[in-house]
Amino acid sequence: MSQESLVSKKVLLPFILITALFALWGFANDITNPMVSAFKKVLELNNFQASLVQLAFYGGYFTMALPAALFVNRFSYKKGVLMGLALYALGALLFYPAAIFQEYIFFLLALYILTFGLAFLETTANPYILAMGSEVTATRRLNLAQAFNPMGALGGLIVAQHFILGALESDDLDSNGNPIYGSLSESAKATIRDSDLEVISTPYVLLGLVVILFFLVILLIKMPENRKKETRVDVLPAIKRLFGNRKFVGGVVTQAFYVGAQIMCWTYLYQYAESIGIDNKSAVNYGIAALLIFLIGRWIGTFLLRYITSGKLLMLFALGALITCLICIFSPGLIGLYSLVAVSFFMSIMFPTIYGIALEGQGNDAKFGAAFLVMAIVGGALMPTFQGMILDIGGAGYKDTSILGVPEVNFSFFLPVLCFIIVGIYGYYIYKRNNA
Repeated sequence: MSQESLVSKKVLLPFILITALFALWGFANDITNPMVSAFKKVLELNNFQASLVQLAFYGGYFTMALPAALFVNRFSYKKGVLMGLALYALGALLFYPAAIFQEYIFFLLALYILTFGLAFLETTANPYILAMGSEVTATRRLNLAQAFNPMGALGGLIVAQHFILGALESDDLDSNGNPIYGSLSESAKATIRDSDLEVISTPYVLLGLVVILFFLVILLIKMPENRKKETRVDVLPAIKRLFGNRKFVGGVVTQAFYVGAQIMCWTYLYQYAESIGIDNKSAVNYGIAALLIFLIGRWIGTFLLRYITSGKLLMLFALGALITCLICIFSPGLIGLYSLVAVSFFMSIMFPTIYGIALEGQGNDAKFGAAFLVMAIVGGALMPTFQGMILDIGGAGYKDTSILGVPEVNFSFFLPVLCFIIVGIYGYYIYKRNNA
């Protein structure tokens, strides 16, 4: 097979197994996004408190990415994957005692530990995919593997819609369309809270059992070692080389802003929908549409990378995301919601493309470079928290006040606009650099 082939036959099985993990962590990401709104209602939180779900979830990535890289450097890709699956399963299973104690902090802790596992998986899987062939096809190969991530994410959203949000009694409305939960007695609320927290925890516990099954399969299957790519690297010199590379540093910064934009657009889509009279369960349909468009964009983007350089395509997609996001701000109603869904098409190629550009040519330093790019996912922890603070201006609702002539929920999407500008600048820099 040609050296330029995307995946050779001899690494096809490892490629399939590792690619399956992309779907597995996609499921965790998108079953969690609607939980911001769910926890807000069940536990009667304000928008800032509810946004701590994303702070815990993506904060776990930041905490564990570098230790994961050190672990993989000392041992192997396979052991890194197994450690990731073990932590993933532990965090998911901790939802069971969290539901029993009914303490928000316990749910946050469970999510935090769960994402320790995801940090291990992403720090290991992304550079492993890049290493499975020629560097010329590395970014395309990663886009292909990442295309399976939204498939898992779709599964997470469907489970959230039908088995969680659709079953929450705290979301019930009276005949006039007003929430019932807040007007109930404390004893009635306690009964509903018991039921709803069990509803929230059960899919996570089942997910933990599925992850254990993945752990056993990968433990028992012989995964070939790539001794050249798994050679131990001296940590400090590698980090010094990485941070002396402007392309890499720019990629890390850009990745943080991109992930922040993605999580804001996918998390607060539900609040945007609710602000125009669409209930939480129905809003999941728009989340599913966003993921389908994201998936289509990923496949189209992977194809276009054969003909358009990665920097130029990143710049063009950032421009598209910027325009659709501005429409969602200044066109309240369904047009704005449709535009917010459409942003996902343009976000589709950003993560793997930034990742591939930043690690291109880094050699064995890539395993630590991967760690810093995964740590950049902390943007998904911080930016939604800032957006939640904007939503709390004037009260816990989404249309308590008007800023620049639009409700605060619309105005809050200026944060993703800022992020897409930074992505576009990085794409332009890479495009000009490569042309030079």
